[in-house]
Amino acid sequence: MEFQRSESGRVAPWRWPDIHERRSRAERRSRYHVREDVAASFARAFARAFVIAVIAWLVVGIAHAAADVGPGSAPRMEFTPLRAGTYRLQSIQPVGEATLLDERGKPVKLSSLTQGKVTLLTFFYTYCVDPLGCPFLHETLTQLRTRLVADPALAKNVRFVGISCDPTHDTPDVLAQFATSFHGNSPFEWRFLTTPAVPALLPVLTDFGQDVSVEVDARGRPSRTLHHMLKAFLIDTRGTVREIYTVAFLQPEVMLNDIRTLQMEQLKPRTAGSP
Repeated sequence: MEFQRSESGRVAPWRWPDIHERRSRAERRSRYHVREDVAASFARAFARAFVIAVIAWLVVGIAHAAADVGPGSAPRMEFTPLRAGTYRLQSIQPVGEATLLDERGKPVKLSSLTQGKVTLLTFFYTYCVDPLGCPFLHETLTQLRTRLVADPALAKNVRFVGISCDPTHDTPDVLAQFATSFHGNSPFEWRFLTTPAVPALLPVLTDFGQDVSVEVDARGRPSRTLHHMLKAFLIDTRGTVREIYTVAFLQPEVMLNDIRTLQMEQLKPRTAGSP
């Protein structure tokens, strides 16, 4: 028998109510530990499931990144394009002169490709895979070309010009191979240009307001430009930039109407004092 000492110092047998109370506390502690064990098990299971989900997400993301996801979709137009000829495009700036290299490695004056026809000029990398970058741009231009060639009288007075942002990689030989993906059997004029080196490219980028960072090689020499903004420049037959398209406005219908507007402007008789 167990004994307990009373406040008076006498020893008396352990009372039954205290024994029941002690058992009750032990049972509560036992149930508490069971709940703790269940909660811990659930937490461990949740942590394992979370880790597995993260790993699966990373694997899928890497697989998608490695795959050719193709061009991105054009942003939905939140407006109705104006009808061609019902508006006037402002003169933004003249295009500066520069010497570039064409797909055959032949020097070409930029003015020879920004005058005489309405020109849509862009900057690109041959190896760009950003769905909303160069692939999206070239897919948009391909759609626009399809609309242009449906009107031969218009198409013969329009050209596309692309200038590489990486002359170190995008040599004339690389451009010649790259161009085969776009030329096909179409007689439409679509030119791809580069420069001998980055220093020759930088003034062109500056002229078109393309803010870029410059990557250098181990010797500190400029090797390529990075982070250019996706833009397309609409240039009239006199070599003046008349519109600049960002992603939201790179819509074939919008650009086609602007090209038609410039053509109509060209056909209008000029009055004294008109630009």
